[in-house]
Amino acid sequence: MRKRSLISAAAALAAVGGATFAYASLIERNMFTLRRFDVPVLEPDAEPLRILHLSDLHMMPDQRRKQEWVAGLIGTDPDLVVVTGDNMSSPYAVPGVLRALEPLLDVPGAFVFGSNDYTGPVLKNPLQYLLPDWEYVHGAELPYDDLRAAFTDAGWADLNNARTVIKAGGRSIELVGVDDPHIERDDYPSVAGPISAGVDLHLGVTHTPASRVLDPMAADGFELLLAGHTHGGQVCVPGYGALTTNCDLPTRMAKGLHRWPGSDAWLHVSAGMGTHPTAPIRFACRPEASVLTLIPR
Repeated sequence: MRKRSLISAAAALAAVGGATFAYASLIERNMFTLRRFDVPVLEPDAEPLRILHLSDLHMMPDQRRKQEWVAGLIGTDPDLVVVTGDNMSSPYAVPGVLRALEPLLDVPGAFVFGSNDYTGPVLKNPLQYLLPDWEYVHGAELPYDDLRAAFTDAGWADLNNARTVIKAGGRSIELVGVDDPHIERDDYPSVAGPISAGVDLHLGVTHTPASRVLDPMAADGFELLLAGHTHGGQVCVPGYGALTTNCDLPTRMAKGLHRWPGSDAWLHVSAGMGTHPTAPIRFACRPEASVLTLIPR
């Protein structure tokens, strides 16, 4: 009797596990979701400004549904588009990325790259993300220069260890960004310094929300910081949240809008649109894009 009970329990557990995996891999990872946040960073009486924040597309050439959904975000009527990296998961993904972003390339925009813009993913054990220290392994080189050229030819600002001022939504916006801290390509000291006077808004941009980058950006006076990388945890525990952020960001800040500790800056972390192709699942963490409506303080 006890043996039969154990077999029945094991069978039930396996069925639940199989159903959960099927849901996470076939359904939730395709449940593209638009998040909306109001961010009080503008001067009193200023008109709202809409930022479309995209991250972690991890595009594969055949992901037409994702491409069409992203292209449809032009309907949100953004004043500015910010892309925080990890656009590709294949050497053949550039056309798919551009198909997704083509309608948005006519809008003022800015971008930084993530590790999976430079090199492709490799097969790995997803449990290693729970370890405090693990060695990053690079895959095949990706055509990042082709993607960079397409973005800059459209007029988007390349913020990989760069700083600039652009016009968007009738406002002047100072932007500072770094290349991906996850693979130690960041060089914030080369672009650091107090925010410029006489500019309407100041934004800091990074792929990985590493504190060594976010702390000085906030200290320099940048009011809103944008990042991706975390996938929101990708596989979360309902009622608890993310188990890891794959960086030193606290898990409670794995996605969404938060105050950056010890400063007046806001941080928005996108849970992103894609998944690692060797772990194509999401659970309790839908793929997402965000519209940030900046409003008066």
